[in-house]
Amino acid sequence: MQPAFPPIEAHVKLDIPKGFSLLTTPLLNKGTAYTDAEIDGLNLRGLVPPRYFSIETQEKRALGNFRRNESDLQKYIYLSALQHRNETLFFRILQDNLEEMMPIIYTPTVGQACLEYGSIFRRPRGLWITNQDRGRIADILRHWPNKGVRLIVVTDGERILGLGDLGALGMGISVGKLCLYTACAGVHPYYTLPITIDAGTDNEKLLQDPMYIGHNEKRVRGPEYAHLMDEFIWSVQRVFPGCLIQFEDFGSHNAFTLLEEYRNKVSCFNDDIQGTAAVVVAGIISALRITGRKLRDQRLLFLGAGESATGIGELFVTALKSEGVPESEARQACWFLDSKGLVTKSRSNLPKHKQAFAHDVEFTDNLLTAIERFRPTALIGASGTPKTFTQPIIEAMAHIDLQPIIFALSNPTSRAECTAEEAYHWSKGTAIFASGSPFPPVAYNGRTFAPGQGNNVYIFPGVGLGVLVSQARHVTESMFLQAARSLAEMVEPVDLEQGRLYPSFKRIREVSARIAAAVCKIAHEEGLAQVPYPSDILADVKSRMYEPIYRPYV
Repeated sequence: MQPAFPPIEAHVKLDIPKGFSLLTTPLLNKGTAYTDAEIDGLNLRGLVPPRYFSIETQEKRALGNFRRNESDLQKYIYLSALQHRNETLFFRILQDNLEEMMPIIYTPTVGQACLEYGSIFRRPRGLWITNQDRGRIADILRHWPNKGVRLIVVTDGERILGLGDLGALGMGISVGKLCLYTACAGVHPYYTLPITIDAGTDNEKLLQDPMYIGHNEKRVRGPEYAHLMDEFIWSVQRVFPGCLIQFEDFGSHNAFTLLEEYRNKVSCFNDDIQGTAAVVVAGIISALRITGRKLRDQRLLFLGAGESATGIGELFVTALKSEGVPESEARQACWFLDSKGLVTKSRSNLPKHKQAFAHDVEFTDNLLTAIERFRPTALIGASGTPKTFTQPIIEAMAHIDLQPIIFALSNPTSRAECTAEEAYHWSKGTAIFASGSPFPPVAYNGRTFAPGQGNNVYIFPGVGLGVLVSQARHVTESMFLQAARSLAEMVEPVDLEQGRLYPSFKRIREVSARIAAAVCKIAHEEGLAQVPYPSDILADVKSRMYEPIYRPYV
């Protein structure tokens, strides 16, 4: 099978418009960085200031303007405005200052940005597709100006972070994820397209809000929703053949259903299920370098049994099976406590994704009781319910295990099961901690801990890049397991000494490149790649990573 498009490239050759049209094309506009020859050759004389400024000088000015904003939301709006007028400069400042910018363009600030997306909306950065658009979705996709789209991040806004149903306001998530693809993995922004499926909302506050920008109607569900999504998936294949689709922040039922339905038909994955799983399994593998224990000896107790939690469980089972552990034994190492209590066989009407982890044990709805009964080595929070890892919970974990693994993964920060400070202090400095949102360093008993952020950004950009470079027809579980192992391998001893289970964000492009190379290798081994096997996979991947620099137009 021949690839639908040529392989992605670091630089996309585009026609350069002249005059004012160039200044209103964010992907090509240089702002104040046009040379004198370009000003004359592109009919810009008088339209731009006469003095030339390099991108380095522009970055310095933009960074100063960014830092002058008082609130994080104001900083988000500033960056969004910069992206709308000069994408090269936007990605340059983002790439060079990722540790500072990450909490702004994504968690936790993106949560607030989504809540207020209607009021801060300035100009479109993606496509909204509604149930009323059925029968013409392919035509709507063709409205996008870039004709070579290879990567779509799509949400229906039903489960935005830990904030719930935000409907059409979920566009901020798709936009933010694709920014990270470019900044962290070098996917050229030309290839990316954010999409929100506006299937309505069950959020009564939005339905009653006269300023809500989406359809103010109840969510479409059942066969009607399935038909909408099916037309969307196959319209993407017609308009952008071979395009990778990343599902993001769908409600649990739809998330599992869509992944199961299309994972072996098109190139797609669900970041909340598979990306989260890989970053958490990587964190567990890194933690074992501190404890000196083996993966097969771990017992995981999850607070939460939704798509993220059970996705982690499934990949953990896959990891154990790869080490020779029988599947039945591997599943016995994972216990789940959802909003109704322990997931057991005695419970009726369990959804399919929970049934695989339902154990034949006595039911309890108490987390502390479950800890005392199961004696886990790791407690993983993916509940979206804040402050649930209380002092008695952390103390119980520290009593059971000398170095308990505590992951408080719920986003944004306000939803975290506990803070880093609480985990370290209540465990008397013995906890191995990671979180979904960032926490500052914690000083305890003469030691300073720098907690790692178990952020999916370590995984999905590299996986996506590997799929695009190899033109993989499908995205497999083995790709995510290898991504987890590759990520854990990049954690250095100095990281572990500070209690950090993940590499510094400063190394994120190197991390993404190595994960992409590992994914490419799997794609070729599994017969899913549609391009020849390169002599040096890592070098080939790096050669296709976009760098935000200006190129001469004249």
